[in-house]
Amino acid sequence: MQKHVLIIGGGLAGSEAALFLAQKGIKVTLYEMRPAFQTAVHKTGWMAELVCSNSLGSYALDNASGVMKEEIIRLGSSLIPAAYHCKIPAGGALAVDRDQFALYVTEKIESHPMIEVKYEPVHDIHVYVDLFDAILIATGPLTSDEFALNLAKMTGESYLHFYDAVAPIVEFDSIDMSIAYKMDRYNKTGEASYINCPMTEEEHSRFYDYLINAPVIELKDFEKDCKYFESCMPVEVIASRGIDTLRFGPMKPVGLPYPGTDKIPYAVVQLRQDNAIASLYNLVGFQTNLKWSAQKELIKLIPGLQNASIVRYGVMHRNTYINSPVLLNSSLNFKASPSVFIAGQLTGVEGYTESIATGLLAAINILCYLYKEPLLELSSDTVLGSLCNYITSADPGHFQPMNANWGIVNPPDAYEKLKNKKMRRQFYSQRALRCIDNWAKILSQRLTEVMR
Repeated sequence: MQKHVLIIGGGLAGSEAALFLAQKGIKVTLYEMRPAFQTAVHKTGWMAELVCSNSLGSYALDNASGVMKEEIIRLGSSLIPAAYHCKIPAGGALAVDRDQFALYVTEKIESHPMIEVKYEPVHDIHVYVDLFDAILIATGPLTSDEFALNLAKMTGESYLHFYDAVAPIVEFDSIDMSIAYKMDRYNKTGEASYINCPMTEEEHSRFYDYLINAPVIELKDFEKDCKYFESCMPVEVIASRGIDTLRFGPMKPVGLPYPGTDKIPYAVVQLRQDNAIASLYNLVGFQTNLKWSAQKELIKLIPGLQNASIVRYGVMHRNTYINSPVLLNSSLNFKASPSVFIAGQLTGVEGYTESIATGLLAAINILCYLYKEPLLELSSDTVLGSLCNYITSADPGHFQPMNANWGIVNPPDAYEKLKNKKMRRQFYSQRALRCIDNWAKILSQRLTEVMR
């Protein structure tokens, strides 16, 4: 009998899961509420639309995010290869042309004979439980209030929330390249995919004074108890911690000397290419909740951007996630409802690659569930396993979103401890990929037998 899975949400996690299951011969019905019902930050109705940044993070194998990309490629990812297909220059990071990437993924999903797409919202999960063999919830951090309330009733747990902020984007042609210069930090890759706007101490002081006094958008009553995730913290919040916090954060000048010299600027604002034709650049680390008029004046104070044409202003939006340590198994299904899985930022992972990875893991485990095979629970020797184990075993009273990082990966045994950071990361990387290769082989053997 044909297996049938419901996926709610066509973001990164839902798209990854839909393609994986469809390629395994599973019928998928995918619900996506956009474009009929938009979020505060999405602009299109396409699948897998990126909103906060166009970078999926490092692809280097000495970096946890890079290793996780390789892990999920080996487990059967569709979206990471799609990202490489739509790749644009970004130094050591995997950045994409947003429109190309979303259109590419949307076309793959809409053209797949095993996927039925319905562009309409789902409000009540209970209506579908008996109609499908398994359900994946992947509505993302901007899930609708109605769906969130329904899910909260289903789980019996209150939702947590934090606030995410989007950085401004400017047109390349409006950047004064007689002041700004192209250079990657330490020139590691030999590319020059970042534009750097250098500041003197006086220019930095003037910029800082304006920033900390600039008006912000007034929050609604329900938004005033803000919980910011550190890596997406608005620039004005970082600046409020002290005059030098930006110079040790998003405006760090180290490794970015003036061209042809060894002189390091006092501070640097970096811009990263945002589309394939390099006509747009976003301000790295400049997520903000300032009023748009204030953003315009602030950007004018950045050397090289005094005449910048701003095509998108920064906005702040609510991100929602569940109390995963209470509700989820590390296989990403609900403890109380084993046929219902969840993936993406709703689980409490933070980041594009992390969302894709949990979408893939949830899809693998849905496949195992459908064929009554043991679910895959990766060890913390792998980056993906360490992330899933973290979000499902953290202190539920202080649970916060988490990126992939080496700090949550199993340390080496006592006799294998490595003091050299480079050697330690190499060890982590090689161990993780050996482990993934082993699991990929086991899964292939198991599922080949039961799916005949």
